[in-house]
Amino acid sequence: MSFGAVTLELLDASKYTLGLFALTLLAAIPLGVVICAGAMSKFKPIKWISNMFIWVVRGTPLMLQIIVVFYVPGLLFSVPFKSRFLAAFIAFAINYAAYFAEIYRGGIEAMPRGQYEAGRVLGMSRTQINLLVICPQVVKKITPAMTGEIITLVKDTSLANIIGIGEIIFAAKSIVTTKAILWPLFYTGVFYLVMIGALTILFKLVEKKMNYYKA
Repeated sequence: MSFGAVTLELLDASKYTLGLFALTLLAAIPLGVVICAGAMSKFKPIKWISNMFIWVVRGTPLMLQIIVVFYVPGLLFSVPFKSRFLAAFIAFAINYAAYFAEIYRGGIEAMPRGQYEAGRVLGMSRTQINLLVICPQVVKKITPAMTGEIITLVKDTSLANIIGIGEIIFAAKSIVTTKAILWPLFYTGVFYLVMIGALTILFKLVEKKMNYYKA
């Protein structure tokens, strides 16, 4: 199989990798905010449930979570997932929302109390303080940690092949099996390096822009 043909097959498979990556971010970022709010809630039952959820999700492998989401509904309720991609998306969104929630919590708790008090002195409401004073500084604080998690997400998308989703690694393994050549599997590394390189440049620009906000 020629180099060009392999490249085209892997490029076609990358739509699943990029799709899973993008959809996971779109869902996990706001879901993480909700989970973080629950974990920091003063209402004990909600706080306990949220923290237990974070502990379970962060304490079990993502691959196992993908398998559970895809197979357990069929085993327990006889309603199997018809869409493998949807099952992977749900598992990824839940997993990364738990990690993002902990990053958010760390950023919020790192803020000095004086920031809140200064806002009150200036006559700002709690909502104004949170939106105009706290959030910009929290976002700057958590950007490096979020960058690391988002880059990890790019590589973790390869785990979706465990349930037969035709992402880059799955496509390469299929070529290796059918054509009896090994190099396409190593070639996938180039695709991940390109994606991660683009994200690294993007986040460097974001961090540079956010240097305006000094904590």
